[in-house]
Amino acid sequence: MTSKPPPGVHRKSLEVEGQNLGTDNVSVIEGEMATISCRVKNNDDSVIQLLNPNRQTIYFRDVRPLKDSRFQLVNFSDNELRVSLSNVSLSDEGRYVCQLYTDPPQEAYADITVLVPPGSPIMDSQEDVVSEGNETELTCTAMGSKPAASIRWMKGEQELTGKMTVDETYDGMFTVTSRLRLTVSKEDDGAPVSCIIDHPAVKDLRAQRYLEVLYQPEVKIVQAFPEGLTREGENLELTCIAKGKPQPHQISWLRVDDDVPSHTVITGSDLFIENLNKSYNGTYRCVASNAVGEAYDDYILFVYDSRAGEGAPQKIDHAVIGGVVAVVMFAILCALIVLGRYFARHKGTYFTHEAKGADDAADADTAIINAEGGHNNTEEKKEYYI
Repeated sequence: MTSKPPPGVHRKSLEVEGQNLGTDNVSVIEGEMATISCRVKNNDDSVIQLLNPNRQTIYFRDVRPLKDSRFQLVNFSDNELRVSLSNVSLSDEGRYVCQLYTDPPQEAYADITVLVPPGSPIMDSQEDVVSEGNETELTCTAMGSKPAASIRWMKGEQELTGKMTVDETYDGMFTVTSRLRLTVSKEDDGAPVSCIIDHPAVKDLRAQRYLEVLYQPEVKIVQAFPEGLTREGENLELTCIAKGKPQPHQISWLRVDDDVPSHTVITGSDLFIENLNKSYNGTYRCVASNAVGEAYDDYILFVYDSRAGEGAPQKIDHAVIGGVVAVVMFAILCALIVLGRYFARHKGTYFTHEAKGADDAADADTAIINAEGGHNNTEEKKEYYI
């Protein structure tokens, strides 16, 4: 019965083709335990033994001739010889031989590969502090591993790509270095950057540092007073809010294209003007600077009449205007319809009056004579005139 390999050990089964003997390749982390299993199918009482890479006998059946107490018998039967090797070192790496005394003798080979995890990664940067828009370089080194490790980079949740170099040392170990070049912005200030080591002998091995980015000020002017319109006779108070890294060391006020009113009071980031009048209209600018650069924000002052309503100027309601226009157009249309019907009615009445008496006439001439406004009326008017 074959047991499972201990943690850190990987086996690959090898059966000798056409023969009864089989074994496993083993990968083991340095300092841990490796187990070698020599298995026999249908054994006919042949002797099994295990030899080291120098072909020295480690175990002959269940007897250990080799004076190395790190080798211990785990199981011995007609079908298996299983031996453990504790505290494995690089010198134990090599090809071990399972040998079965048959005619002819049979051999199977178990290769022990020793994995050496790298030491804790060493992370360094070209500079501790970098200004926004500039490029910086980070390096991460994983030393003394076997096989060579690989290195990945992460900035927060974003994976980045570095340039990796691998150097082999005199003792067959590997040193791996990865370089990451990164252009930073102010959003990167305080962002964690990690280098992660991937190696079969170790998990979750990483180093981390936080970026420190200097950036120029961000400036915003806030109207502290009044809350609504700036009207004649009232006071004005503005506050300049400036943030940056390092914190802005200088904040100044100016009036664009003109002088600041003579009685203006400026106290650090605050500007105060009393008794406003329209001559103070203009653009007032707050400028903040630090070691990285300077920035500004503008406030446009417009002084309203003292009779101006409270609050901000009313906005034109286009929906209301559209409704009024629609009502006016509808009223005009209705008026045109009424006038049209009125003129049509009176025109019909005129023709009707002309035709009065036509129904009682014996012929057309008589009808014309009998009609209102006809010849009779004319004659009557003539007689009346004479």
